[in-house]
Amino acid sequence: MDNKENTESINIKTNPVLRWLLIFSGVLLVAIGVLGMFLPLLPTTVFFLLAAWCFARSSEKFYIWLHGNKYFGKYLTDYRSGNGMTLKSKVFSLSVLWISIGYSAFFATELSYVRILLFLIAAGVTWHLLSIKTSGKPNSQ
Repeated sequence: MDNKENTESINIKTNPVLRWLLIFSGVLLVAIGVLGMFLPLLPTTVFFLLAAWCFARSSEKFYIWLHGNKYFGKYLTDYRSGNGMTLKSKVFSLSVLWISIGYSAFFATELSYVRILLFLIAAGVTWHLLSIKTSGKPNSQ
């Protein structure tokens, strides 16, 4: 993503209290998004998208950093622009999701309604991931 495309949607607020609140919220959302990279029931991209929205209204520097980050910037940019996910990313995400859900459902709980809820969540996340366009370009990490 070049700098012109990167800064098109930036509209910095002038109220300093609002700016700091948005920066704080953006940093918190990035932290939750990073946790989501490791916890299968916690979404990742939605938190990065919300953080980008906060940074677009509070800090051009943080907005550009988020989209240019070497670990998740490409995924955020591809998702936002509609380029989708690579097949490798989908397979990895779905594998981690179902292994984690399966372990949690069979070893971490004996409550049948919790098991059903876990599998419904996994099915919903699976549907969402499969509905995202599959990109032909390999991940460049």
